[in-house]
Amino acid sequence: MAETITLKELLTEHTKEGELYSSMPNQWVRCFACGHKCKIPPGKDGICRVRFNREGKLFVPWGYLGALQLDPVEKKPFFHAYPGSKALSFGMLGCDYHCGYCQNWVTSQALRDPVAGSPPDYISPEEFVDLALRNKAKVVTSTYNEPLITSEWAVEIFKMAKRVGLVTSYVSNGNGTSEVLEYLKPWVDLYKVDLKGFRQKEYSQLGGVLQNVLDTIKMLHDRGFWLEVVTLLVPGFNDSDDELLDIARFLKGISPDIPWHVTSFHKDYKMTDPDNTPVSTLVRAAEIGYAEGLHYVYAGNLPGEVGRYENTFCPSCSQTLIERWGFRVVSNRIKGGSCFACGTKIPGRWE
Repeated sequence: MAETITLKELLTEHTKEGELYSSMPNQWVRCFACGHKCKIPPGKDGICRVRFNREGKLFVPWGYLGALQLDPVEKKPFFHAYPGSKALSFGMLGCDYHCGYCQNWVTSQALRDPVAGSPPDYISPEEFVDLALRNKAKVVTSTYNEPLITSEWAVEIFKMAKRVGLVTSYVSNGNGTSEVLEYLKPWVDLYKVDLKGFRQKEYSQLGGVLQNVLDTIKMLHDRGFWLEVVTLLVPGFNDSDDELLDIARFLKGISPDIPWHVTSFHKDYKMTDPDNTPVSTLVRAAEIGYAEGLHYVYAGNLPGEVGRYENTFCPSCSQTLIERWGFRVVSNRIKGGSCFACGTKIPGRWE
């Protein structure tokens, strides 16, 4: 009877020597793909479980997809980048966090949770880019698992994507390093960070360090990536007025033009105790963001229920510039990257 190959063994066959690491004595390596900066002895994995040390070399995921989906770019969510365009999104397997409410746990927790697991589909960068073009996607996105830990493969795809004029993006937990951002800068246009709260106690439960994420957000802005920030509001976990105020003040301190999306939690994976986020919490968060001086705050993923907070307004004259219903653009009155009424420049990536 043939032996059953494990998912871990299968994925190990689809790897390549990575670029985001340095050698250490005694064949140890140090990985720079994410903020954990794992020091990995020979024969062992990093925290993500998908980057591993083989005889003093770091091997990383290569040549497969764990998930594939064609979506509006607004679903990523990017509200200030090519409104109404399509994004072809791909993911691999594994994550450097273990969030109990992960909505992509089937891919992200595939090597930690025996119930998870998404069989990989093998694809070349040429095939992926051809698929994007055939589906008239303008944007390609690394998402579903944590893209930082599979950056070498994403860059391989993005190099080819940019040759044919596609826009490239990351949807990430923001647990970055200066090394990985320098590596990505030539190849990644848009970057969404999940800022999962503003308290280390809660970040510890997810497997992260808050300060790493705050540093990454600042580095992304300083390096000129187009940046949007999302906070999934989980009742009782990260939705107090004080915490929302701290997030808004932090973002304003970097730039009032960073779009902040506050989105609704629904019971998922291992977190089934909190109620789903009520509309009133999203509206309260959006009001806090605007009151603190942010120019663009969006209450997300409850289409038609959050009133004006799905739309983009001119911060100078208050005209409605982009009207949305969920992830659908109803109207777009931005002209040449500016307000149609008063000419104020609207930060973003426009046609």
